[in-house]
Amino acid sequence: MSLLALGFMFWFFSTNKTLQLGQSAPDFRLPDHHGKVHTLSDFHGKWLALYFYPKDDTPGCTKQACSFRDGLQEIVHLGAAVVGVSVDDTDSHAEFAQKYQLQFPLLADTAAQTAADYHSLVNLGFIKFAKRNTFLIDPEGRIARMYLSASASRNSTEVIADLKGFQAKESNKNPSGSRLPD
Repeated sequence: MSLLALGFMFWFFSTNKTLQLGQSAPDFRLPDHHGKVHTLSDFHGKWLALYFYPKDDTPGCTKQACSFRDGLQEIVHLGAAVVGVSVDDTDSHAEFAQKYQLQFPLLADTAAQTAADYHSLVNLGFIKFAKRNTFLIDPEGRIARMYLSASASRNSTEVIADLKGFQAKESNKNPSGSRLPD
């Protein structure tokens, strides 16, 4: 086996880790394209679609962002928020958000730590970028669903369908609509 093949295998297996459903989502503290700092606890009590994407204003990332933009009203109606994360800086995010009228936060993970914490970082040494992974985080901050290598065109509709499914499941457990004790 060549040294190059061994290097690739090491990279693939060391970066192909994942988190587990039901575990607490890793916390983050990142600025958005307006300079406002967001943390995971800011979203406590509501669902969060936290999506990682490789690069602002590239074809797949634009398709994914615009799909979330177009579905945002329904996602909010379902009690959820959408947040995008990449390793691009806040200026790049601001241009991207303005160009496509994105009405949800785009967080700048310039140190690539949050992407790494979510096992969503490709680190080639000289270049780093986020994998296209999405995490649906429940109102208690636990990972409810993971979309690894998410489809840029279908990701938002998958999130909406899963939010509806989780709400239906909760309604079936509790027909009165009041919150059940844990």
